[in-house]
Amino acid sequence: MITRISVVGIAMITAALVVLLSAFNGIEVMIEGLFSDFDADITIRLKEGKTFNEKRIDIDRIAKVKGVTYYSRAIEEVVILKHEKKWINANLIGVDSSFLKMTRMKEHVIDGDAILNQGNFQVGLIGATLLDNLDGFIPESFGNESIVCYAPKRKIRIRPGTSPFYSKVIKLSGRINYNKEINASFIIVPIELSRDLLKYTHQISAYYISINTEAELEEIKSKIQTIVGSSFSVKTNYEKNELVFQTSKSEKIIVMIILLFIFILAAFNLIASLTMLFVEKLNDIKTMSSFGMDRSFLFKIFFYEGLLISGKGILIGIILGYSICLLQINFDLVTMPNSGGEAFPIALSLNDGLLIIALVSILSVVLSFLPVKYLIHKNVEY
Repeated sequence: MITRISVVGIAMITAALVVLLSAFNGIEVMIEGLFSDFDADITIRLKEGKTFNEKRIDIDRIAKVKGVTYYSRAIEEVVILKHEKKWINANLIGVDSSFLKMTRMKEHVIDGDAILNQGNFQVGLIGATLLDNLDGFIPESFGNESIVCYAPKRKIRIRPGTSPFYSKVIKLSGRINYNKEINASFIIVPIELSRDLLKYTHQISAYYISINTEAELEEIKSKIQTIVGSSFSVKTNYEKNELVFQTSKSEKIIVMIILLFIFILAAFNLIASLTMLFVEKLNDIKTMSSFGMDRSFLFKIFFYEGLLISGKGILIGIILGYSICLLQINFDLVTMPNSGGEAFPIALSLNDGLLIIALVSILSVVLSFLPVKYLIHKNVEY
């Protein structure tokens, strides 16, 4: 009976390791998708200063770098949006039309159309939560929602009775849904509209660069850095969101360490099982010893018994864990809280499976070896 308990304990912990690591992989993939879809693969900014003349960078040369697919100029500014009696701070981004392809905008528009130009009119895309907070909506049949955008005047003397803001009416073509931060604070407009609003000529805040999925990100970053020179910083999407990705990986490692500790506790059932088996067979061991059985042969019997118990538990746990993951992937058994019924993400990884098998196997060998060695040393005399 205690042997079965040992098998069940090892199987449950192994299955839990598979399920939890697959869940963390799923969360990591989801986070990567939410951030990397909107954030450019590579962003070029001036190291000192908010804006720079776009002609300072040879963008045509960058576009010819192997692996670069799209690029977009960008003007970024903190603005105030007004709709009827609602006033809200927001982040305005003026971009080229290529930005829509870079960010797979069509997949993230939940109301309206993924466009920045509607006939002869320039229109904008707004975060879903931001528009909700402004009590606005996107009409289904015809017309556009309009908001007023206020941007601060810079390097000018404000006189009494004059407004410290430039203002412009922006018509909205759609609501976008990426992640909580973008949904709540971002509005995207054509770069010409942002220049008109801010009274810029050739100034931009950044260049956004998109690269081919098969290209080597760090290699392209290095080439672009050589082209733009030391006055500009070149950052990848992962570097911009380093804290988010590192936090996710740290949580995964911490959970794995905790589960391995629990595995060690569960493996005490294995030690108890081997001990009970040894005590039960002690008289037989003494009889066989008198017939010439040496310690080495006796050690192998009980050591291999421990490996068989743990091996059976690991095999059952791996099969059970991956079965649960496959059921979640195919049938959405568990949904994320406050997600509107969206299934909890699961991503299977062969490397994680091999890592789990390796770690629990090493622990099983150690926890079989030590108690058997001790029992034989203390109870068997030659």
